[in-house]
Amino acid sequence: MHRLPLLGLLMAAGVASAAPVTVDCGRLLDVKAGAWRERVSITIDNGKVLSIAPLEPKPGHIDLSAYSCLPGLIDMHVHLTSETQKEAASLADDLRGNPADFAYRSVPHAERTLKAGFTTVRDLGASDGLGIALKNAIANGTIAGPRMFTSGTSIATTGGHADPTNGLSQQFSHAVGTPGPVQGVINSPEQAREAVRARYKEGADLIKVTATGGVLSQARGGQNAQFTEDELRAIVSTAKDYGFRVAAHAHGAEGMKRALRAGVDSIEHGSLMDDEAIALFKKHGAWYVPTISAGRYVADKAKEDGYFSPMVRPKAAAIGPLIQATFGRAYRAGVKIAFGTDAAVYPHGENAREFAFMVEAGMPALEAIRAATLGAASLLDQSANLGSVEPGYAADILAVSGDPLRDVTVLQQVRFVMKAGVVYKQP
Repeated sequence: MHRLPLLGLLMAAGVASAAPVTVDCGRLLDVKAGAWRERVSITIDNGKVLSIAPLEPKPGHIDLSAYSCLPGLIDMHVHLTSETQKEAASLADDLRGNPADFAYRSVPHAERTLKAGFTTVRDLGASDGLGIALKNAIANGTIAGPRMFTSGTSIATTGGHADPTNGLSQQFSHAVGTPGPVQGVINSPEQAREAVRARYKEGADLIKVTATGGVLSQARGGQNAQFTEDELRAIVSTAKDYGFRVAAHAHGAEGMKRALRAGVDSIEHGSLMDDEAIALFKKHGAWYVPTISAGRYVADKAKEDGYFSPMVRPKAAAIGPLIQATFGRAYRAGVKIAFGTDAAVYPHGENAREFAFMVEAGMPALEAIRAATLGAASLLDQSANLGSVEPGYAADILAVSGDPLRDVTVLQQVRFVMKAGVVYKQP
């Protein structure tokens, strides 16, 4: 019987080797220099890159000499504990689904994302503590998935995009009761502070606020401002006390501008960004996380009878097609961009399609990859640990056939994935 060497068995099981491991790459993308390093050997110890030297093949090395290696990718906007379905299936989930059901479903979502080359994600909103529990299960090695930074429960206003009672009948609304700050729904600066502290208590890593209406919520407005500026300032100032960054979902220009003036760190989607908003991005140094994939997906599904509810369908048709052009304008204007897709709006594991949409809108492939490595790591405050393959950084490495600087779509066929020195996928 053919026997794999011990290292091969460990890799197949997703278990780290106790001894240093060396990966031989045909070439390695230095994202900081913006150039390939030809034929290098990367030595890894205790989950971190120890050294990078000229390639010297030896028995026991991981042979990727026929491949192009890159840093593990980072998606700054996902929802691993959910995935969009047709309206009928979504209604059935609302009636019959329990938190445990959604928890089990999230396991393959996490694994697909990791094996697509995304070794780190920022999870922006999950109820019932599911995102935080998933993060802990991955960190403990219970399941395979990307390194997670999670906002926990999103913060909304009554009737706002993340109000969990939107669309419920009076019977169910009365049974659930009126959600408050602990459930992520606020209506004053005082309640805004309480909601941030509740996220700290539940174990979140950052704050997510829904500054405007949204596409998929069962509420009429898809773009209206939904917080006063005082409420947003209370959220941001309290978040800073706890060391949190703040991400703001925003489609409409007015809500976006209120959030930027209040000091949020990133705007998600930004569909109706205007010139004044662009100026505020640059003035305050905020990041833009575009999520073109989600916009394209909902625009397509809006044409399909029965996929979305009558409340959602016109919003998806109107807002979805705007994001790609907005992204192009923001990039040309010099707005800082971090890669993000809103995975869950479309099927998990297809995150790398976003690169093609970014390039299609005018961003060079190298800059798109930097948005998913250096830029994303900066927004996570992880620039000394993630986003590059160099000594002292987490050993997050992926490999593809071909040259993604010439054809960025090769990132949709990742052949090898290592996270923190552990191999989860190999040719």
